[in-house]
Amino acid sequence: MRTAAAASLSLGLAGAASVAPAAQAGPGGGWSGRWLSTATGTTASTTLKDVRSIIGADTGAAAGLTGAGVGVALLDTGVAPVAGLPAGQIVNGPDLSFESQADSLRYLDSYGHGTHMAGIIVGNDAVSGTKGLAPGAKLTSVKLGTANGAVDVSQVIAAIDWVVANKDADPANPIRVINLSYGSGGNPAAATDPLQYAAERAWKAGIVVVAAAGNDGAAARTLDDPATDPFVLSVGAAATRGTAGTADDGLAAFTNGGSADKAVDVLAPGESIVSLRDPGSSIDVNYPAARVGTTLFRGSGTSQAAAVTSAAVALLLQARPSLTPDQVKNLLRRGTTLAGQTARELNVGTALGLAPDASAPQTFPASTGSGALDDARGGSRVLSNNVALSGEYTIWGPFHSANWAAYAAAGRSWIGGTWMGSIIAGSGWTGTSWASRTWGAANWAGVPWGGTQTWSDPSWSGKAWSGKAWSATDWNGARFASSEDWATTSWG
Repeated sequence: MRTAAAASLSLGLAGAASVAPAAQAGPGGGWSGRWLSTATGTTASTTLKDVRSIIGADTGAAAGLTGAGVGVALLDTGVAPVAGLPAGQIVNGPDLSFESQADSLRYLDSYGHGTHMAGIIVGNDAVSGTKGLAPGAKLTSVKLGTANGAVDVSQVIAAIDWVVANKDADPANPIRVINLSYGSGGNPAAATDPLQYAAERAWKAGIVVVAAAGNDGAAARTLDDPATDPFVLSVGAAATRGTAGTADDGLAAFTNGGSADKAVDVLAPGESIVSLRDPGSSIDVNYPAARVGTTLFRGSGTSQAAAVTSAAVALLLQARPSLTPDQVKNLLRRGTTLAGQTARELNVGTALGLAPDASAPQTFPASTGSGALDDARGGSRVLSNNVALSGEYTIWGPFHSANWAAYAAAGRSWIGGTWMGSIIAGSGWTGTSWASRTWGAANWAGVPWGGTQTWSDPSWSGKAWSGKAWSATDWNGARFASSEDWATTSWG
């Protein structure tokens, strides 16, 4: 992004009680990216117990694995403090969302997506008996999205940078996996895309980047960015038909079709997955028929498939911690189970029994990171006061991609809570809102790119809205992306 000395575009939020700047729908009703869950019809539920069986993690050597000692970074919409997320397994990284400027919203999942992903990975719900696939892993939540999902690609890049800079902050649980149940709105050239460059930096730093393929179906002809990157582990969704076997499984119709340059690397269960409910969140309020009992929620998408895969990677790395990201990808691609006639789903048990072959080291040309942010944004933008964020600007200020790439390569893009010259988070770990540490917060200086922006009493009290709630029109009519549709037919 910008050089360390670059001036910050002011976001005018002085004082600890400042209210977050509102982000609105961009042109065409889209956003600068999307969280990749979608409506898929009234298919039967698939429990996490069934998922563990489907991916071969409930028998043999895999059965005793929990992901212990492996850190997973969840770059999403935050997590809610629901009882099904054990405090001992959760760390709050920095909140880089627009909601970080509201004390009552900071770190919390007002949207509902991040909590669902976290439940797939490390959940442990005593009420229903539902347990995540890697319940021993340490999950670091880096919040990016708001109650209606709004996020700019610049926030995602900053979050990846932060994970790389802080991956070894907990020596007992180093971050070895990044879960990106997200896709940007554009289709930039891999050779120069800043988002893909950020993902590749993480990969080369020893972190397996798991990226959702996208939910636009086979007609899309390409995966979503950064799943398009040749290095990362790109994940499509398998339709499980509500059974614990794989014989009736197949490719979920909503999974993006790949291209000659990059196809989906693996499939994982991603249809009608039952995970944790986030009471009072946007999707919970708008789609009550999605609830399963009092503590669970049902959803479909390559988002869910990515979370399943991130958990599988944590299991594999617990058993074989010396594996490189290239070797992990090689083993998971080769250790698949035939699902139906053509689809191939990941299988942890099979992968554990393999040795990386000679093709494990990847030799693709690396991105330079020097491309334009707008190429990654595509046709969608976040808005402030009806002014679109566009051009070489992040939500915090001016951006120069080549300079940012040089700073990132040198490990200097983050210094404490300062990213590329702008203070966007606290300077270190502070507090114990979960059993582990929480990264401190910061007020952003100045005013939003679109001018002064306020919300009307947005607050989050425990696990329910106590102030302004987003209406169905706010979320569904001007939603985060056209393929983001947690519809009743999908969730109920």
